[in-house]
Amino acid sequence: MKRILISVIFVIVLVSAGALYQRVDLSAQTKSTGPVAGRPLPPIPVVATAVIRKPTPVRLEAIGTVQTIASVVVKSRIDGQIVKVHIRDGQEVKAGDVLFTLDSRSVEAQQRQAEATLAKDQAMLENAKREAGRQGELASKNYTSAAVFDTARTSAASLEATLRADTAALDNIKVQLSYYTITTPIDGRAGVVALKAGNNVKANDTITLVTVNQVHPIYVGFSVPQDRLAALREAMADHELEVVAQVPGSNLPPETGKLAFIDNAVDSATGTIALKGLFTNDKDRLWPGQFVNAGVTLRLEPNALVIPMQAVQVGQKGDFVFVVKPDKTVEARDVRIDRSANGEAVVAKGLDLGEQVVVDGQLRLTNGSRVDPRPPGKDASAAGATS
Repeated sequence: MKRILISVIFVIVLVSAGALYQRVDLSAQTKSTGPVAGRPLPPIPVVATAVIRKPTPVRLEAIGTVQTIASVVVKSRIDGQIVKVHIRDGQEVKAGDVLFTLDSRSVEAQQRQAEATLAKDQAMLENAKREAGRQGELASKNYTSAAVFDTARTSAASLEATLRADTAALDNIKVQLSYYTITTPIDGRAGVVALKAGNNVKANDTITLVTVNQVHPIYVGFSVPQDRLAALREAMADHELEVVAQVPGSNLPPETGKLAFIDNAVDSATGTIALKGLFTNDKDRLWPGQFVNAGVTLRLEPNALVIPMQAVQVGQKGDFVFVVKPDKTVEARDVRIDRSANGEAVVAKGLDLGEQVVVDGQLRLTNGSRVDPRPPGKDASAAGATS
């Protein structure tokens, strides 16, 4: 009986505590929601700027790669030993500069032997011609037989053929001797010198002695969509097109060149057409194999509608911007961006001249949000801190 009484008391205590908690919680909610609910939220600080019109280049932009106009893989054409290396790693070279000298003593000896053989056969030919002349005079006076005269002429003709063969053999040796002095056929910059003096080389070995890349001038290759091809060709017919190349992360001005090549076919796999810009590269800012931001300017649009690129947001339906309305609320509006140039977006549809668009602080905004717009400048940091 005592246990039943204790259980009843425990249940009564729990029910009383629950009722008290609900009453206290309801009172707290009433106090917290009552006055605040009737008070409007403060405006959100944002940075906004006006939609303007200005001359803007019509430019096709893409990621490009720096390409050499000519690249020579230097290998030996004969077997031999390197006697001297005339260049160092990364050296600038001119066409005709000697890169390597091989041990040529053996072939030089062969050249001297061939020259001696040529001289001997030359002397024998001169003697045979004199003998043929004498036999001709005797034969004309019937002092000797025609057979002797024919033999003398045949001997002279045979020695003439031998002399031509000796000359050809000597020329061949001279060609072989030229292979022992390895030169560069182009101006450019040498890469790593793979073999040093004392190493043996073989004809057309897999080992590359050095690679020479032409860097002045140099190409920048990139691709643009095929639907831009007609505009590109039309612009080329009117004037020479300027190409710019900017090294990512560089604060230096972009390199300027000219469009030098359009591929003769569209890549059906990607739907793009390959282009190449030619750059003098006098300051060596462009390096073979380097990725760059490339662009070709087709023309200058004198009255384009532009906004900062930071104002453009990407949503589920595409690009949109937050437009500041006269009552200081914002509207999320879909826009169509034609292109971007120099950090600005060219608007094809969706905005009018003079409208204010938010360029910083968009993260907290929704349709109808109240904002405190501020012009770009030192106030931008305050708005950016709240985004």
